[in-house]
Amino acid sequence: MGSEYLKHVDSIDDSELTLLMDQYGDDVWKYAYFLTKNREQAKDIAQEVFIKAHYKIHTFRGQSSIKTWLLTITRNISLNYLSSSYFRKVLLFGSVKSRQSAPSAEADYVDKQSADEVWSIIMKLSNKLREVLILDLEYDLTIQETAQMLNLPAGTVKSRLHRARMEVENQLKRWEK
Repeated sequence: MGSEYLKHVDSIDDSELTLLMDQYGDDVWKYAYFLTKNREQAKDIAQEVFIKAHYKIHTFRGQSSIKTWLLTITRNISLNYLSSSYFRKVLLFGSVKSRQSAPSAEADYVDKQSADEVWSIIMKLSNKLREVLILDLEYDLTIQETAQMLNLPAGTVKSRLHRARMEVENQLKRWEK
């Protein structure tokens, strides 16, 4: 189900919604989790995102990809949760996608420890820096896509991305000492 098709529909049926959920559900949940740091909250947000997508598909007009549109909805709902009095911060993200095909047990352990350290640092960044870095690292959004999604100038996104990377790098150097 492509973006071109979706920008011309006023509603989607349950099977089309299921396809969207299958294709983007993990991305939506992970992004909600990155923003809220709460697994249960992320699950609730992901459900709400797809409910909203189901009823608001007519607002998708193809100016962005369907993925970016869903991530924008995720961001808005997550920020609403974060500002609500019910929100509580919990655990740090503890895993990262493996980029190797078949690592040895030792390499896998070292990689996991390193990834855990990096994600621990990333999750401690300010919301502004963490969000642009995650959209870059985890979702491969371009500067333009990120700027459009966050409603920021591209220069601001570039600057935040640079500051986020520098902060992570500086923290890693401190850990290595």
